[in-house]
Amino acid sequence: MNDLNYGEKGKIGLIYPSAGWVMEPELNEMAPEGISIQATRVPLGNTDVEGLNKLLLSIQDAAVLLSHIPTDIILLGCTSASFINGLAYEKQMIDEMERLTNIKFTTTSTSVIKALKEMNIKKVAVATPYIDEVNIKAELYLKENNIDVCGMKGMGLITDQQIDGVKLEDVYRFCLDADCEDAEALLILCTGLRTIPIIERLERDLNKPVITAIQASMWNALRCINMKDCVKGFGSLFEK
Repeated sequence: MNDLNYGEKGKIGLIYPSAGWVMEPELNEMAPEGISIQATRVPLGNTDVEGLNKLLLSIQDAAVLLSHIPTDIILLGCTSASFINGLAYEKQMIDEMERLTNIKFTTTSTSVIKALKEMNIKKVAVATPYIDEVNIKAELYLKENNIDVCGMKGMGLITDQQIDGVKLEDVYRFCLDADCEDAEALLILCTGLRTIPIIERLERDLNKPVITAIQASMWNALRCINMKDCVKGFGSLFEK
């Protein structure tokens, strides 16, 4: 019997798009004993630039709600919303949310960059479910963070329902096709794509690290609250 109270070792507050259903189960699957995920939602229509900027208008209220618990860290679990306006905007948002809530705040995009730097990865192939206008923003954000993109492949999906509904085996095959021979790692963006069960399989098949949005989010959130418990089964990132 587990004698720990929920979140006794740490509470991760998650801000997640209203129509998504993938990230919470995958975070819970990775969570070490004593870590709890506390989630709230923000409205998201289409996953285009306009829709993502509308989502950002709700972040402040969502962060305040999570601060009532209180959590140990708040995570904006929407990759594209956190990179869509560039690095300077993201940093300003993080600073504002931390001042507002007095709680550490991070994003999935920040988590991805920290993970790539931890692995000393400077050139990636990128797989996304996004449309072209969002992929362009993703590549610009990566370049701002000194990450070279040798190839980017998008599914062209426009809603969270479409993205979260992609079957796991289809994600796997799509990611294999998205890889480039000279990429140091495969980067899978979007917290709506199921990836956790296929990370180690992809790493074996591609013979390179695989970093995913949800995996990196959990890895970074745990480190932000000084949680260093060993987490196995979710890729080489957690072995660092």
